[in-house]
Amino acid sequence: MAHITLDLAHSYKPDPRQDSDYALLPLKMEFEDGGAYALLGPSGCGKTTMLNIMSGLLVPSHGKVLFDGRDVTRATPQDRNIAQVFQFPVIYDTMTVAENLAFPLRNRKVPEEQIRQRVGVIAEMLEMSGQLNQRAAGLSADAKQKISLGRGLVRSDVSAVLFDEPLTVIDPHLKWQLRRKLKQIHHELKLTLIYVTHDQVEALTFADQVVVMTRGRAVQVGSADALFERPQHVFVGHFIGSPGMNFLPAQLEGDRLQVAGHALEQPVPRRLPEGA
Repeated sequence: MAHITLDLAHSYKPDPRQDSDYALLPLKMEFEDGGAYALLGPSGCGKTTMLNIMSGLLVPSHGKVLFDGRDVTRATPQDRNIAQVFQFPVIYDTMTVAENLAFPLRNRKVPEEQIRQRVGVIAEMLEMSGQLNQRAAGLSADAKQKISLGRGLVRSDVSAVLFDEPLTVIDPHLKWQLRRKLKQIHHELKLTLIYVTHDQVEALTFADQVVVMTRGRAVQVGSADALFERPQHVFVGHFIGSPGMNFLPAQLEGDRLQVAGHALEQPVPRRLPEGA
């Protein structure tokens, strides 16, 4: 696992001159070792760009990426020891479920007895123990994506596991089960998990800390309660909740707030009796 530090910006253009030229505007962000995070925002807001920079699939145009204080900005995903789960299943159809789950471990020359034990643990967590000897080709899209999730989680030595909209192909009735299962797995394995989604329900039920993004900016980082109750940006108030918050134009004049032509006085602070 790793403590991840981002201090960067990214543009896909060779000579960016204005904010709209950037996929990610300048940001500084910390992801604690063992934390569960979500990058939440609408399509095109920069969340997948940020995830791919963390994984090493993309080098930022400006700034750097640190893992435990070590500069890994130009390091490959293999060198960063990252596991990544994508929107659609990445598995081997000709292999069994067990062989698919074991593949990342065999790639790293893990002893067979340890592989057997680890595959058994992950299969049980994903409720796939009864399917270990089935070939992946004959499984449903839901089951195949569960294998992809398992392949990402099976190694205990990864710096972080990154999820890019992993429940896109999952039946809506099963999504809540997998969200609950991922939360349970994080609690048991204490891995650093970072989850990209445009779905606030997924983000707020999975993550301890949610990064809300819009137009290349990370506008607020906080818990579900903080985002609901204390939004620090108009976008957060609109985006979080169903429906989002109502906003009224107002003007502060002295100690009075003018709202829609009505003056509202600030409440008098409550004084507690001495000795209370």
